[in-house]
Amino acid sequence: MQSVKLVSEQLTPSKVVCVGRNYTAHIAELNNETPDQMVLFNKPNSAITGTLLSTHNNDTLHYETELCFVIKNKKIAGVGLGLDLTKRTVQSKLKNKGLPWERAKAFDSSVILTDFVDLSDAAQHFTFELKINDKVTQQGDTHFMLHKPEQILTEISEFMSLEDGDIIMTGTPSGVGEVKRGNTFTVSLYSNEKCLLTQQWVAQ
Repeated sequence: MQSVKLVSEQLTPSKVVCVGRNYTAHIAELNNETPDQMVLFNKPNSAITGTLLSTHNNDTLHYETELCFVIKNKKIAGVGLGLDLTKRTVQSKLKNKGLPWERAKAFDSSVILTDFVDLSDAAQHFTFELKINDKVTQQGDTHFMLHKPEQILTEISEFMSLEDGDIIMTGTPSGVGEVKRGNTFTVSLYSNEKCLLTQQWVAQ
């Protein structure tokens, strides 16, 4: 089982719960409809990895940078960032047929996460960015989320139990694209202009 780090504590998620279509600009760039209710899907523990892959089973992968929260005692306990890796071509085919997304979203090594920092107030303002080879590629801001963190937690908890270590990924802003082998991905998280964390991966 894969684990995540909250300060000095190791936690083992039973699952990663993901929010889809949570930024209007990202909905537009993929020509999707704005949903009437929150779009949610799960990734298993086996999706968590420490290695950023550019392909999986010969399928090209796309990156989606997301603000993430780790759960402890049924509450949001820590904040970090993650890349939701997606088989975009596979996903498009599944969506066109009205089929579930798991083959495009829940495969092994489809989530790479930073460490998590302690969080006392999930309602605070967060911004984040992804740089690829030092060029800013994605920028996120909780002000532009359709569903805010505490609202997401409440809605998930209405029908699904969240265990200690479970991760919530809150959706991606615009700017998604293909993961290319050898590129350096650097993510940074800010709260009130203070940098909370930075982490870097080189795509394999």
